[in-house]
Amino acid sequence: MARVHFMGAAGMVTGSCHLVEFDSARVPVDCGVFQGEDAGGHQELGFDACTIDAVVLTHAHLDHLGRPPRLYEDGYRGKAPGYAGHRRAGGHRTGGCPALG
Repeated sequence: MARVHFMGAAGMVTGSCHLVEFDSARVPVDCGVFQGEDAGGHQELGFDACTIDAVVLTHAHLDHLGRPPRLYEDGYRGKAPGYAGHRRAGGHRTGGCPALG
């Protein structure tokens, strides 16, 4: 069974970060900064980065992808964050960040 922990953007519209835990994996969906604070990505995560198995980013806005540098500083050594992207009806990706897409 999956468990979801709201680490940001709960009761506010910035700092999106949702930790999804499965029996065999822990995956944050988004890892954004809280805008109006330290936009350098060094804000506390709220979870142990060493225990993360992967990272999924939904789209390329700082409030969704601004804290991966903090993940690395705190010990995450998995693959680079995966980008979910957006798809049109025809299957073509729209928008997004070329560095992650």
